[in-house]
Amino acid sequence: MPHHGFNRSNDKPQQGRKTLRRLIKYVGYNRLLLGIIGGLIVLNILCNLLGSYLLRPIINDYILPGDFSGLGRALGVLVGVYLTGVSALYIQYRLLNKVGQRTVARLRDELFEHMERLPIPYFDTHQHGDLMSRYTNDIDRVSEALTDSLSGMLSSVLMLVGVLSMMFYISPLLTLVSLVTVPLMFGFARAIVRRSRRRFAAQQAALGSVNGYIEEMISAQRVVKLFGHEQQTVADFDRLNRQLNTHSRLAQFYAGMMMPAMQNLNTLNYVIVTIVGGLLALFRGFDVGGLAAFLQYSRQFGRPINELSVLYNNIQAAVAGAERIFQLLDQKPESDSTESRQMPVVRGEVCFREVWFAYRPGKPVLKGISFQARPGSQIALVGATGAGKTTILNLLPRFFTADSGEITLEGVPVDQISRASLRRSMAIVLQDTHLFTGTVRENIRFGRLEATDAEVEQAARLTSAHSFIQRLPHGYDTLLENDGANLSQGQRQLLNIARAAVADPAILLLDEATSNIDTRSEMWIQQGLDQLMKGRTCLIIAHRLSTVRHADTILVLDDGRIVEQGSHVELLRARGKYYALYREQFGQDDR
Repeated sequence: MPHHGFNRSNDKPQQGRKTLRRLIKYVGYNRLLLGIIGGLIVLNILCNLLGSYLLRPIINDYILPGDFSGLGRALGVLVGVYLTGVSALYIQYRLLNKVGQRTVARLRDELFEHMERLPIPYFDTHQHGDLMSRYTNDIDRVSEALTDSLSGMLSSVLMLVGVLSMMFYISPLLTLVSLVTVPLMFGFARAIVRRSRRRFAAQQAALGSVNGYIEEMISAQRVVKLFGHEQQTVADFDRLNRQLNTHSRLAQFYAGMMMPAMQNLNTLNYVIVTIVGGLLALFRGFDVGGLAAFLQYSRQFGRPINELSVLYNNIQAAVAGAERIFQLLDQKPESDSTESRQMPVVRGEVCFREVWFAYRPGKPVLKGISFQARPGSQIALVGATGAGKTTILNLLPRFFTADSGEITLEGVPVDQISRASLRRSMAIVLQDTHLFTGTVRENIRFGRLEATDAEVEQAARLTSAHSFIQRLPHGYDTLLENDGANLSQGQRQLLNIARAAVADPAILLLDEATSNIDTRSEMWIQQGLDQLMKGRTCLIIAHRLSTVRHADTILVLDDGRIVEQGSHVELLRARGKYYALYREQFGQDDR
């Protein structure tokens, strides 16, 4: 079974502060709303502080003297203060949610847009499920931090400063007493945060591995069941799941123990302050109202410390997720040089001159490939698996870049042509079909989005797809889902060929376009291909030599080199590599 260990992450976020600053920049796009939210936070804190302080005059001036009419008025003021604070808090969270969702939507848009500009090799070397996890789980972590944690930390800091100021105003001595347990709180919080930070980063990486394995196994169910590897895949998943469980359990353990520990320390602080305050009231004449207000502040003083420790854990989890998102955003996208040119008219002249290429340094796949395709000609590439045929097709549209040598289109090196212009001049039909969720019409139109309905139908007629489309329940408006699972393999391939036809390319690349098709389906698919190839430069990869016997030139590749080239008849007469391949398939010369 495949090994799924290449998504391992370091134990902790490597650039936590830098990542957090980048994240805050995204929030900064909503400056006006942030200013309003800041004002509402301050208003809510002032209301809380004022409400607690009003206990002092209520007790001293109204309850102890027995002034019940004044008490009623004071309580009315107190209710008004708290209602104002609650209203400010409500509006604050509504706006926070708006800012958070806007920011996450912007981040998700940038992530997807950037992904669309990444080179093909990136997707070949990264699990698709892990990439999906960055869009879902990691984005969710960031969303939680933006809507709750960042504003909560600001509110807690301001609340802590305000409460401490009011405590000093009421009694500096009691304030010093209440600060005794603060070093214990911060020391404990620091130890917990240091441990939880590593666990949250490991948890996000493990979650990406689990999602990647699930995505891979869902797409490979036929293979798994065919070879009877259900138990092995379950065992592999169980191993990954246990790793995720271990990291998640430890992360949640450290995050979860913060709240009760802080509450206990806060309760201890409250008891100490109550005893000392009672003694001051008995022996030093400290007013009862002041003591009640101070105890209220003392209780509030521990809460922001507790909240800060918990929120910091949440932010650590968000930073771990954000770092994975920014790792993807920091990948270098495909780009063109400033001298890149457009190709308004392409006739289809392609030339390879001494092209060398290696996926891994020191292990070349192509070794000095040279050939020329004239406009409208058909060039067939044959040879054993791994000979380099598909690599040649990948180099022409610049999915990969040649290590040395030169590839030209109309005499212009392809690295001097913008990728968009280069790829508009060609279409590719692969061995593996891919259809998008949508109608048949939309799938064909994907080849050229501005194509009209008439042009879509014309492309389908040209490639022999029109007749079967008409037999579908809703014709061209039939909805396809799950990669066109309700169609046969041959029908799916015909739609891919029609998609290439509507693009009307000058160059057509065919990579084993009929290899997965039964013999009967191959006949009418080949008819569609024959219509599509007329007047176009075609590079054709085929294992079935019967499909390339009419090609203008056949290139025989072996171990990354062209060992023979010529027409079908010429190569049979030469009795070389092509002759041997032909005899293996047909057992006769057929000259």
